[in-house]
Formats: sequence, structure tokens, C-alpha cells
Amino acid sequence: MLEPLRRIVQKVNQAPDLEQALEVIVQSVKQVVGADVCSVYLTDFEAREHVLQATDGLDPRSVGTVRLPLNRGLIGLVCERAEPINLDDGSQHPRYVFVNDTGEQQFRGFLGAPIIQNRKVLGVLALRQRAPRRFGDDEVNFVVTLAAQLAGAITFARISGELARLQDANGLPNHFLQGLAASPGLAIGTAVVVYPLADLDAVPDKAIAEPGAEAERFLGAINDVAEDLEQLSVRFSGALSLEDRALFDAWRMMLESDVLVDNTLARIRAGNWAPGALRATICEHVKVFDQMEDGYLRERGADVRDLGRRILMHLQNLSAQPIAYPPATILVGEELSAMQIADVPRESLAGVVSTTGSGSSHVAILARGLGVPAVMGVGELPVGRVDGREIIVNGYRGRIYVAPREAIKTEYRQLIEEERVLTSELEGLRHLPAETTDGHVLPLYLNTGLVTEARPLGIEESAGIGLYRTELPFIVRDRFPGEEVQMNIYREILAAFAPRPVTIRTLDIGGDKPLPYFPVSESNPFLGWRGIRITLDHPEIFLTQVRAMLRAAIGLGNLRILLPMISTVGEVEEALKLIKRAHAELRDEGMAVALPPVGAMIEVPAAVYQVGSLAKRVQFLSVGTNDLTQYLLAVDRNNSHVAALYDELHPAVLRALMEVVDGARAEGVEVSICGEMAGDPLAVVLLLGMGVHSLSMSAGSLLRVKAVIRSLSRARARECLTSVLPLEDAASVRRRLLEAIEEIGLGGLTRPGR
Repeated sequence: MLEPLRRIVQKVNQAPDLEQALEVIVQSVKQVVGADVCSVYLTDFEAREHVLQATDGLDPRSVGTVRLPLNRGLIGLVCERAEPINLDDGSQHPRYVFVNDTGEQQFRGFLGAPIIQNRKVLGVLALRQRAPRRFGDDEVNFVVTLAAQLAGAITFARISGELARLQDANGLPNHFLQGLAASPGLAIGTAVVVYPLADLDAVPDKAIAEPGAEAERFLGAINDVAEDLEQLSVRFSGALSLEDRALFDAWRMMLESDVLVDNTLARIRAGNWAPGALRATICEHVKVFDQMEDGYLRERGADVRDLGRRILMHLQNLSAQPIAYPPATILVGEELSAMQIADVPRESLAGVVSTTGSGSSHVAILARGLGVPAVMGVGELPVGRVDGREIIVNGYRGRIYVAPREAIKTEYRQLIEEERVLTSELEGLRHLPAETTDGHVLPLYLNTGLVTEARPLGIEESAGIGLYRTELPFIVRDRFPGEEVQMNIYREILAAFAPRPVTIRTLDIGGDKPLPYFPVSESNPFLGWRGIRITLDHPEIFLTQVRAMLRAAIGLGNLRILLPMISTVGEVEEALKLIKRAHAELRDEGMAVALPPVGAMIEVPAAVYQVGSLAKRVQFLSVGTNDLTQYLLAVDRNNSHVAALYDELHPAVLRALMEVVDGARAEGVEVSICGEMAGDPLAVVLLLGMGVHSLSMSAGSLLRVKAVIRSLSRARARECLTSVLPLEDAASVRRRLLEAIEEIGLGGLTRPGR
């Protein structure tokens, strides 16, 4: 039954609205299974009823009028149990409810399968037979499988249909679409839907007679895109800091990389025209990024695709039609690019919504740099239906409302005003120390990469850099960058923050983020050859990078080296030997290099239980709470099926952190937190209570975290920590922390909204 299943799902996905989607379902399933009736009941959660929404076999006049009380009858039983029910004579079951309006007295055989999405039973797919019939295993499996696949399509079709029939005065029901919180903030505005102008996937291969002329055409397009980037960078010079504008430099690096230019030219010389050669090169390069486990680096694939489309646009001599941006524009798209955001006048951009992407995308980075709320990964949003609609964006909770009712708008207007007042109050914290009410200073550092997320606020307010990622310069090239290239990159960031400390993490690549010129193929890359494991197996890579770091710090003295993915004491000892070797070599070469402090990352559970031994060998520890949480909970937070299970406030994570802090304290070693947990105002209460020595976060979190620290004493934080440690689930921990934040008058920092 695989072919009928595939065909039905495809038809449902193509349906323009819910009504037609359900018609496809009932007609197709009835025919495939050979039942006398197929019906779909959907749950109306507000009215607490199961509503007959479509049928083939019952009286069609009953559609929309037959309503069963919640959890009544066989339909209610299927919803209540959230599992299929197969009865040879449903009329004899004690939960059976007779409904005369449907004409169902003629039917006896019954099969009902729940339609479930995110643990919520949206409705029931029900089959009936006049004669007694217990449906076969294959038929049951077919219906259950179909119901499981239909949940998302039904949700999409419902929203799309509601939008198509919408009368502006009424508004949609008070439900929201859930995505990923990418940039904090709240906004109400008008949706402007944008699409890529050029389609790389549609480009065919085509033989050419003059490769030289085609190569010149390609290089001309490269130059045109470089000019575009320069103009955008200049345009944003007043709105973004020098560090944020570095993202344009990252695009230029990708644009001029040997991988992109040389590989495309090679394909042109082999006889393919420029658009076809470009398409093949971009696809090959994107595959490398798509295979990466690290969300930040995987999102760089979207940047490569966007550059490819820009180059193709110039090759095809296409020019974008001017768009009229309303005063409060909510930019919406299926795969937005940062360049599309840059096209919107800064004074008009109120929010950003994308059906794909994550908080690591350049779209999210640019939105945070501009202080614009953004929600990514809203997969259920029918983009084609929302242009010109009013939209509410909740960048704190990753939610959007399309054509909201007046009551929702009134609530959000109030929240936006409260946020404005709070922001004004937070501005008063600039240049003040992150000091508790009893005089304890907790330094706040920045997490950055090649494309840094440090706004001017970050440079002014931070105590330095707590985590600097070094992977991107390796990924955008077709060979390992040399010592001189790396040295210049590290020197720039060290000099920008001197004399404040800058912690540079050594190369964290491997099976989950392979280099184009150093591929690694593994069945389980997340647990494979990666991080310190791969660089220790290739000491020439490690030594070159360490030498570059040591040279970059000459005369500055603010370098700290961080070793990633440590799981054994032996890895630290071997890495330290290599660092000392690089130091000795450079000294022998006459360079006045110094040995910097070296730290180990705690992001593998094994390291938690060896923290004392590790602390004996390094000068500091840095906890990567993102990976540690994923490993402890066995949850990939980028996987929508299990992302809801990812929670850094899980009791297991809190107890692991306590173990790390206690173990390091016994050895007199400082502990920093450099994951997203460090920027969460709720979690900061616990981290302060645990006694961590510093926090490292994105620039947008600095003032909010500082507000919490300056409103608490360490004793109060310890009391809060003591109260949550006995709790058994993350939801309970979160509730207790929300109460604590409210008690000190900072409830607005968490901004739950609806």
C-alpha cells in the first residue's frame, strides 16, 4: 500500500484549503481500503467537541453540524486513548453513541485512527462497514500511517483555508504558529512576502563552444556581487557595528573562496556553461554544510545558496522589482536571506519570519544586530496566503499570530509598551558593573565567531570574549589556511578587545562538520571523530593553529586557549604537550611568545565525572551547556520531533553543573558557562547560586543578565538554587524561577506573552 499512501499524501499537500484536503482523504481512503464509509472528525478544542468535517458514505448534510461532546462515543474514545480502535461491531461497544443525523444505524464494522501532532490529537480518521468487519493488520497499518502523515498537512491546510476565507473584521482564532525564537522582541506589523529572484535548481547543463568567454562572464558576475555586498555594507554602516558588519566580510570570503571560484571555472573549462557550472559547484559545497551537526555551521549552507542565487541573478541579467515596504514591515519568506533583510529600509523593518532556518542563520544574526524580533522555522506558515496581512511576532517565544483578533492585538500593544519601558530602564545599566547586591562581581563575556554577534554594546559592556569559534575560515577554503592567514584573523580579534581576555577555541571539526578537502564519512558522526580527537590525530593541524594563536598574542597578552570536546584526561595532557612544543619552537625562532592559560570544555558527560582530574591540568574550565544538554538528554534540539525535550533547566543538567562547579572549586579552578544557558535570565539565578565565575553570551543578552545580577544577592541566589534542586522536572524548575524573577521585579525580562 506504499504507492496509494504516497499518492494520497501528495494530493493532500497540494490541496488549497482544509475542506478540499479532507475531501481527498475520505474519498481516497474509502476506495483503497474498500470501506463503506470514511469520515474525518476534527477536535474543536475551544468548544470541547468532535466535529464531523468530511465524509464519504454518511449523509453529506451532517458535515459541520454533527458535533460530539469531547471524549464521547467511539470517536471520543480514540482521542482519549490516542491509539487506533478496531471493532468488528462498533454498535455493541459500551462507548458507542447513536447519531441519527448521519444515517449511521446501517453500519457495524469500525476502525478509528487518531490524527496526532506534537502529542495533541487533532481528530480521528474513521472507517465504517455495513456488515461486521474487523479490518486487517495491513489496513490498520495503512490508516494509522496515513493519519500520522496527515497531521501536518491538515494543520497547514486549515491555516491556509482560514486565511483564504478571512474577513478582516473577524480575525483568525486566537491560536499561534510555533517556530524557533531567533531574535528577542515583540512587533505588530504588515507582512511583506519575498522570494528568491533566481532559481539555481532550475538551471540545466548546457554545452558551450567558448569556455574563455563564459569564464569571463562568470568572473564579471562575481565582481557584480562583490559590489552589491560593498554597497550593503556601506548602507548599514550607521545601523550596525564594525563587528556586525563583519558578516559582509564573511560573504566576501565565501564569494572569493577557491572552492567556489576555481571549481566553477574548472567546470566551465570542461565545457559547461556558467549557470550550470555554478549550480553544480554550489550544490557540492552546500552538501558539506548540510551534513554538519553544528547548527551554526550548518546554517552557513544557506549563505552559500544565497550567494549562488545572487551570482546567477547577475549571470541572467535579472533585476529585482522595487518593493513598497510599509512603515512596520514584517519580512516573510520560505528561505529568507540576510541580503533580503538588508534591502528593507531600517526604519521600516519591524520583524522577520521565515519558514526555515534557526537562530544560527545569518538572518537571525543580522536581526539580533539590528534589534529586530525574528522567528525562524515556522514550517506551518502558508507563505503564499499572508502577504499584506497583519502579523504579530513574538521573538521571545518563537511564535507568530496571523491576522490576530483585536483582543490579541490589545494584549500585545500593552506588552510592547512594557518592553519599551523595560528597554529604557536597561539602558541605564550601561557601564555599570555586573555586581550583586552584596558586592560580588560576575564578569560577562561574549560568544562570537568570524561573523561576530557583538554590537557596540557588546564591545563596551563585555569583560572580553568567552568563546571565539575558529571553524569558518577552514570551511570556506579548499585547503587548510596557513599559519600566516590564521595569525592575522586571530590578531584582529585579540587587538579589538585588548587588554580584556579573549578565549579562542581550537578547531572543532570532524565527522559532523567535514571540510571540503578533508571529508569524514561516519554512520554516527555526532559520536564520532570530531573536535580534539581529530586535531590530536593530526598534530600538524593543531600545531599550525596554536602557533598562529601564540604569534597573534605577541605584545597583547590577552589570549586564552580552549580545548573542545574533551572526554579523557589523556586528551588534555597530549594537547598541553603540543602547545608547549609550539611555544618552544617559536621561542627558538626568536619570537617573544608567552604561554597562555589553557582551558578544557566540559560538554561530554564523561568530562563531568572527571572534572577533578581535568581541573588539575588546566587553568580554567568552560561548560558548553548546549552540547552537554544534548548529550545528557539524548536530544538533538534541531530535530523538530524531539526539540521540545531539550531543556537546559532539566534537573539532570543542573546536577551535572553542580558536579562541575564543586569539582573545579576543590582544585581552585574557575568555571565559565559559555552556552545559551548563560544568557537566560532565569538560568542566571541558578548559575549565580552555584558559584560559577563568569558567563559568556550573545551581546543581546548582556544587559538583561546584568539586570538580574544587580538585583540579587548571592545568598538569595543560593536559596533559589536550594529550592529547585529537589524538583523532578524542568517545568517545575521553570515555574519556581519565574516566581523568583517576579519577586525581584524583573518578570518582564522573560517576556512570556501568549
